[in-house]
Amino acid sequence: MEYRIEHDSLGEVKVAADKLWGAQTQRSLENFKIGIEKIPMEVIYALVEIKRAAAESNHEVGLLDETVAKGILLAADEVLEGKWDDQFPLSVWQTGSGTQSNMNVNEVLANRGNQLVDGCIHPNDHVNKGQSSNDTFPAAMHIAGVLYIKNKLYPAIEQLIGTLTRLEQENAAIVKLGRTHLQDATPLTLGQEISAWRVMLEETMSMIEDSLKYMRQVALGGTAVGTGLNADPIFIQKTIEKVAERTGEAFVGAENKFHALTSKDAFVHTHGAVKALAANFYKIANDVRWLASGPRSGIGEISIPMNEPGSSIMPGKVNPTQSEAVTMACIQVMGNDSAIGFAASQGSFQLNTYMPLIVNSFMQSVRLLADALISFDENCASGIKAEQDKINHNLTNSLMLVTALNPYIGYEKAAKIAQKAFVDGTSLKEAAVAMGHVTAEEFDQYVDPMKMV
Repeated sequence: MEYRIEHDSLGEVKVAADKLWGAQTQRSLENFKIGIEKIPMEVIYALVEIKRAAAESNHEVGLLDETVAKGILLAADEVLEGKWDDQFPLSVWQTGSGTQSNMNVNEVLANRGNQLVDGCIHPNDHVNKGQSSNDTFPAAMHIAGVLYIKNKLYPAIEQLIGTLTRLEQENAAIVKLGRTHLQDATPLTLGQEISAWRVMLEETMSMIEDSLKYMRQVALGGTAVGTGLNADPIFIQKTIEKVAERTGEAFVGAENKFHALTSKDAFVHTHGAVKALAANFYKIANDVRWLASGPRSGIGEISIPMNEPGSSIMPGKVNPTQSEAVTMACIQVMGNDSAIGFAASQGSFQLNTYMPLIVNSFMQSVRLLADALISFDENCASGIKAEQDKINHNLTNSLMLVTALNPYIGYEKAAKIAQKAFVDGTSLKEAAVAMGHVTAEEFDQYVDPMKMV
């Protein structure tokens, strides 16, 4: 393999000749061979957006000459087009400030920029001008987090909401047995049951959106410890405005940069809302697999698509695999929430040094939920069908229909009817008439499931 010699403040480093990164990236590669998790590309792209905007702003305020700025911009555009994804290989398990990934971006943009304009672009002096890893990396975390939620998670939520809305309308007239405590309860319609699922998604999506106002506050301008050392205030404001314009999101500079560098409470807050989505999604998937259980000895009130064989030994068995995949993903999100919360508590003095862990866990949660929502919609929810015969059987055999008698004969007499029917193995009507509390005609008049929903 051919090498070239790069250098940094610690000395010379050999870098493969076909790589665009420099000495600090190479040192990180050699010193942090931990795990397989890489810094998410969405974070890299957000860093590149910052560098691109910073180069334009520095040029506009007279701090970068035109050739240097042009080289950075051209290189940044290539990276954002996905041409150089393989040049960002660093592990999540690196320095907790993300400094090495910030330098990875600086080095790639400088080296590629020099190729494009035949210039002399320096990764620190030019690409990183007016910045520090301590403000660019957390800013990139916020930018990447907001964009990933808006561009990946929201469309997935809306897709499943659309399917649930259709199912809710299609099943609005199907009266079925309700259940609380896993026991029979009073009736409702299948459409009403599905409406709860729909609103769960709508409400948690609203919670996530409300939380993003904190994520849109970025640390840019704080530089090393929050004082803004070596950063021109006009340059910083211009840079944030350019990022906001290019991304279409209303990013603003955090009012208190000391807070922005050391605290990760915005991630805790937003991921908490993401966890709420996971909790609701778990409930939806769990309800579906319970309602579809059987096919003969379970509840069996709905059927779901038969996507693949479910057993290597039991012929013909088909399992609720989409619900299983979804609930596993939701549990991982809940685990990530614990990791993010604990990591966010570790902001020692002027900097939190658990940022790669925080953003990787956050992005994984968003990615898992978005993918799971689409998979569940396309491979399960969209194919849900009501099993009318089983629904009717369960409804008419329910002892909880006796609740309709409460206004006419009182709770205690109604309870005795239910107990007698259960012990004797008879219908409610037979028990009620036998006890003399109502006539057969009165029972039919009072106990009408359609009037109970």
